Amino acid sequence: MGAGELAALGTALCWTVTVMSFEAAGRRVGSIPVNMIRLILGLAFLSAYCGIVRGMPLPLDATGFQWLWLGLSGAVGFVLGDLCLFRAFVLIGSRISMVIYALVPPVTAFAGWVFLRENLSIKHWMGILITVTGICMVILIRESRKVKLAHPLSGVLLALGGTLGQAAGLVLSKYGMGEYSAFAANQIRIIAALAIFIVILPFTGLAGRIARALRNREAVGFIGMGSFFGPFLGVSLSLVAVRLINVGIASTIMAMVPVFIIVPEVALTGKRVRPLEVAGALVAVAGVALVSL
Repeated sequence: MGAGELAALGTALCWTVTVMSFEAAGRRVGSIPVNMIRLILGLAFLSAYCGIVRGMPLPLDATGFQWLWLGLSGAVGFVLGDLCLFRAFVLIGSRISMVIYALVPPVTAFAGWVFLRENLSIKHWMGILITVTGICMVILIRESRKVKLAHPLSGVLLALGGTLGQAAGLVLSKYGMGEYSAFAANQIRIIAALAIFIVILPFTGLAGRIARALRNREAVGFIGMGSFFGPFLGVSLSLVAVRLINVGIASTIMAMVPVFIIVPEVALTGKRVRPLEVAGALVAVAGVALVSL
């Protein structure tokens, strides 16, 4: 396994910790304060790292091209995508959200085909179909001869919104990053996202909610843990992965989160997992593999 594949596997492990941490924090203080606080903490971690390793705590050496496309990536991924995903964590839980999130690789592969001219064949379309089948096994149940959603529609739609945001963010990141430092590129993405939040803060009443969230020590602890393994380490490793290997292959390995999360979720929260949900997660990952490998 090469460096790119190891980076993608490390991303999946980091995100497993992250999504469980942010779900716990979101249930205590709400999804929007969690999103903004974790970006601030993530930027602090990245700035300290880049100051030590690069001798430059901020990405002042980035070109205008990199600021533009990585900034757009941050707006789409960290603001629009993650706001949807974090709310989905609260409504339907992190495990179900991440199974739906397994659509990221097929969507990313399609976007890579359209915008980056990466190949997409019949095999890829078969993989997309298998992935969707696996997700349907998780989110649908048969009851009284009727098929219906096993989870709230709003949560499912929000998870889908997070999926689209992440896929678009990955493609924009690969286009804008080039050979630039993945950690510095991630700084640009976070700075752009924070700038958007700062602009809208006076009009949304979020300042009070964020202040109350910061007084909840338990929530702040979870956000701190999630921020280290998410915006700092996990996202940076994901950018390393998409720079070194095909974006679809990287996304496949990263999509293992819904499988990795099953054991710790059951052990730590005592939630019951339907056998069909486990099977659906495995089928979804198999479809992702077919799309990308």
